[in-house]
Amino acid sequence: MPRAALDLAPGVRPRVVVVGSGHGGLECVLALESAAVDVLLVDQNNFHTFQPLLYQVATAGLDVNDITQPIRHIVRSQANTEVRMGTVVGADFEARTLALADGGTIPYDVLVLAPGAATAYFGVEGAEEHGFPLKSVGDAVALRSHVLRQFEAVASDPSLLDTGALTTVVVGGGPTGVEMSGALRELFGVLSKDFPAVEVDRAHVVLVDGDRLPLSGYDPSLREYARETLVGKGAEVRLGVNVATVDADGVTLADGQRIAAKTVVWAAGIRAHPLADALGLEQTRGARLVVDETLRPPGHDRVFVVGDAAGATDAEGALYPQVAQVAIQQGKHAAKLIEAMDSGDLAAIDEPFVYDDLGQMATIGRNAAILQLPSGFTLTGFLAWVGWLLVHLVSLVGFRNRAAVFGNWFYNYLTYDRGPRLILGAPRRPARVASPAAPDA
Repeated sequence: MPRAALDLAPGVRPRVVVVGSGHGGLECVLALESAAVDVLLVDQNNFHTFQPLLYQVATAGLDVNDITQPIRHIVRSQANTEVRMGTVVGADFEARTLALADGGTIPYDVLVLAPGAATAYFGVEGAEEHGFPLKSVGDAVALRSHVLRQFEAVASDPSLLDTGALTTVVVGGGPTGVEMSGALRELFGVLSKDFPAVEVDRAHVVLVDGDRLPLSGYDPSLREYARETLVGKGAEVRLGVNVATVDADGVTLADGQRIAAKTVVWAAGIRAHPLADALGLEQTRGARLVVDETLRPPGHDRVFVVGDAAGATDAEGALYPQVAQVAIQQGKHAAKLIEAMDSGDLAAIDEPFVYDDLGQMATIGRNAAILQLPSGFTLTGFLAWVGWLLVHLVSLVGFRNRAAVFGNWFYNYLTYDRGPRLILGAPRRPARVASPAAPDA
């Protein structure tokens, strides 16, 4: 049965509430700029984060300011849009209200849920306690500070090298894990100049993944190129084995092997934001919310879910990948359908979402990247790396961010240096900071 247009009183502008200022939520808001609706964007932070470059903040290639932008600055010229900083913890779909953590409520006429994603630990013992995720600015700064603290600790006590103080295990061979591994190797090269008295050649990066090659979903030749490039940059790549447990001193693999390491980067899993668990809606794999072909949860005509929390599927029934381009296109699609609901365009009100796959790419470090287009065309090496740089520059929000990132990349490329090697804040996990090994029993 076709959906009806919004049944508001004459002259009343629909209130569209968008939860989350990530790629999907922000694109939805921007696409509604000219619509005859009032938009409220709600987020627990006052800034938008360009998540694909978080790993560069974690490895001192970029600063936090380079990949973030105040939400109010982004939408300040959009007359129909307001911003509210708050944490949404639930919803009453019958009353059409959202519940906030501070006890407040927000009414809506149309709701767009774009809360993003969180880290999935798959029940691996110790992973959440001892692993460093990479889903937020706070995660990136905490990881960067932790790695630098290990070098400071070894500079004071070189014996800590024997405890794995300068060994980093990266769990997960997806784009984040591969990019993180390559960037860490390059960071260690820079730190060898900062710490001339430290045996930095003993700083190891070990990428662990249960698949036979990294970067699942890419052409096998590109996956092999990524593996070979990481090895060529000095990383150790252990494939075909999963991590069984993580503790303060390293990881134990499923085959019984032990890797002593004071830093474990958990890049192995992704799930929908915990808000998805609190809504009482049907969920699918990865805690994503089940939606129909229009991105609406079944039975909720005035609710859309976009981005990483959306369990949208393609024509073959496969879940769309949780990447920025999917979220961007879904945000725009939701905005289009909201305008149709408001205008009474019944022909467009049920238009299904179809993802326009623009291809995928990943960088493995300086002068090395891979590119794969839907047509089957692939590219590796310097040209793919330049393409990766350009795509990410264009995708950044705001001229200031683009200029800052370009300037930093240009400087890093010319000087073989890195930017903000700063230790900020107290240790996030005090037990993770390198400490002398306990005496033998």
